Amino acid sequence: MPRTVWLLVAARAINRLGAFSLPFLTVLIGTEFGAGTTTAGLVSGGFGLATIPSRVAGGRLAGRIGRRRTIVLGLVGCALAQLGIAAAGSLAAVAVFAVLLGLSFELYEPPSQALIADAVGPADRVRAYGALNAALAVGGTGAGLIAAGLGRWDLRWLFVVDALTCLACALTLRLALPADGPRGPHAARDDGNGDGGGGDGGGPVRPWRDRGLWAMFTSGTAFALVSMQIVMALPLTLGHRGLRPADAGLLFTASAVTVVAVQPALRLRRLAALPDPAAMALGYALLAAGLAGYATARGLPAFLAATAVLSVGETLVLARVLGVVAGLAPPGGTDRYLAAYGISWGIATVAAPVTATQLLERAGAGTLWAGTAALCLALAAAQPLVVGPLTRGLPVRSGAGRPAS
Repeated sequence: MPRTVWLLVAARAINRLGAFSLPFLTVLIGTEFGAGTTTAGLVSGGFGLATIPSRVAGGRLAGRIGRRRTIVLGLVGCALAQLGIAAAGSLAAVAVFAVLLGLSFELYEPPSQALIADAVGPADRVRAYGALNAALAVGGTGAGLIAAGLGRWDLRWLFVVDALTCLACALTLRLALPADGPRGPHAARDDGNGDGGGGDGGGPVRPWRDRGLWAMFTSGTAFALVSMQIVMALPLTLGHRGLRPADAGLLFTASAVTVVAVQPALRLRRLAALPDPAAMALGYALLAAGLAGYATARGLPAFLAATAVLSVGETLVLARVLGVVAGLAPPGGTDRYLAAYGISWGIATVAAPVTATQLLERAGAGTLWAGTAALCLALAAAQPLVVGPLTRGLPVRSGAGRPAS
């Protein structure tokens, strides 16, 4: 793959290595300022809400000021906000910096994902996005170990070290990525291609008028909600089943290892040659199987087995979905389309803590995971209807880097 892809993958792994502070934001608020769970949840919710306009701004800024500048701006903004949280002397200050962190947090994603999409072309996007997901998994595994060490010392240092990794990532990409092109006369049209133009025809790109994007966005929001519910509810489920909630760290590590281990399988001929609708339907079916395992699991080995199965499914979906969205975009509109689609994760970040905890408290862990598995089965059945019409006529994704014959 091109050098730009490997640079972004490596930098993302470095950045992810330090991304261990956010899960401890509510803990910091409670231990340092004596706030209750409700207050801590509101502050975290403010961060989640702020990530939605951040994702939109990432796509717009990539078109106005360039992709490299937007990436660097987002990473530096995250660093400054986290340093502010570390130095904050009051709960109000923490809340302000948490919102500022949210506003910077997603600026990176649309331009970096668009750079990958444009660098490799349709046939190699599965491999490229698979490598990106693997880098995030590797970084996440190391992040948990670092957090375990620093968290025993002082929670504020978690935010300091996270800020330093953001700055290191920003400096690396500022020096290594190609410079942004000059701003053209149509830059204000926010096409998102990084050179200021309005697409090949010079017109503005309007992703929200694309019915295909709306279909992917609706399906993607449901997928993001499932993913975020796993993060939010798995520790609580372990406690309900008589296990230690902290064992969720082992399950998340097992998930990361599975994501890395499954990458070579994405290049197997039979799997790589699957059309996008079939591959994504398979991914959702495996997610449903793993979640059904959570509904019945009682011991840690059963939870580990279910985690491995659903992680394979999640990898299959993630490896394809961004390529499909990028393929919908007109020339010069990749940033805007990916930014619009990415709002689904902001919505899920806000909604998942509510849906997961309410279902867990009112219906129990078995019903929570059985219902989530049923949602994934519905998504599996819907993929031929949602994705099929969007990918007809596009090149078949090939794990070997060529259109399959």
